[in-house]
Amino acid sequence: MFQKILVCLDGSKLAEQILPYAAEQASSFGSSLVLFQVVSLASLPTPTGIESVPVAVPNDQLAEAEAAAGDYLEALAVPLREKGLNVQCVAMLGQPAESIVSYAEENKFGLVALATHGRSGLKRLVFGSVADHVIRKSGLPILLIKPK
Repeated sequence: MFQKILVCLDGSKLAEQILPYAAEQASSFGSSLVLFQVVSLASLPTPTGIESVPVAVPNDQLAEAEAAAGDYLEALAVPLREKGLNVQCVAMLGQPAESIVSYAEENKFGLVALATHGRSGLKRLVFGSVADHVIRKSGLPILLIKPK
């Protein structure tokens, strides 16, 4: 049913909780998994520790962050591959919500799997919801969990 499943991760333990669900779907349907992380300016540590303050980030720091994301995804892929699953890893620079939607559409994924951080109120207003954007804009089936 789903030839390719896009598994969206952000480097957090909360987001990783989608992995067993995505792996189960891939195993059931004979799907391949693509572990996907978008590196954005917002995901880089800021000197002030305040997420909403714009900070100029040198290009080499972005490249290092993208490489680190690739290493992180490859480490997560090892146990999935050991279970016999076909797993690829993709890290890219961009805005998470928009990048997930465009990558999923351009690469013809059958399912997008992600965890929601469950933000509400002011935090959701300020930071937005990647999951909400993906649900509204992708037009694809979504496997969404709210982590514990």
